[in-house]
Amino acid sequence: MSRLHAVCALLAAASLAGCALFAPPRGSVAPFDLVGRVAVIFDGRAFSSNLRWSHAPGREELWLMTPLGQALAYIESGDTGATLTGADRQRYHAASVESLTGRALGWELPLASLTWWVRGEPVPDAPASGEQHDGRQRLTALEQHGWRISWVHYPPGEQGGLPRRLELRRGGQEIRLVIDAWRETGTER
Repeated sequence: MSRLHAVCALLAAASLAGCALFAPPRGSVAPFDLVGRVAVIFDGRAFSSNLRWSHAPGREELWLMTPLGQALAYIESGDTGATLTGADRQRYHAASVESLTGRALGWELPLASLTWWVRGEPVPDAPASGEQHDGRQRLTALEQHGWRISWVHYPPGEQGGLPRRLELRRGGQEIRLVIDAWRETGTER
């Protein structure tokens, strides 16, 4: 029997090691694309647009578009900083998407944190408070990086499904994000 236990233990260890090879590294999110809509209230003004976001480790691409698909702004970021190109072809550069959107658009988009929040997860290894969960243990509220995040809608009937609507608030700024479609590592959600 002890030989059987040893073989089972070895197989279990090999299986876990194999899973570790394919799991994204801690502190990163698997690549995804999403399509949705964003509405922002800031400084007594409002902004809304369609949104297309492509995330890969070390690279972000974000399109803000009119309902007819005309680009209002294209944002790309990587290891060397972030660039925003407006519909008028004017380009803005900054160290991060957060500072870039604050300067170019007048409102801050916390894209680095949003990478986790759109998945219904807090940013790992960062202080958080006020966590609330629904009956299925999905995150519904959290305070992190100075933002109050509310996960307003998850798809009905999906155990552990990705959120479809988020609301972020900080100071006088409010961001509402509606996610219409996900594509993660080649699968539709």
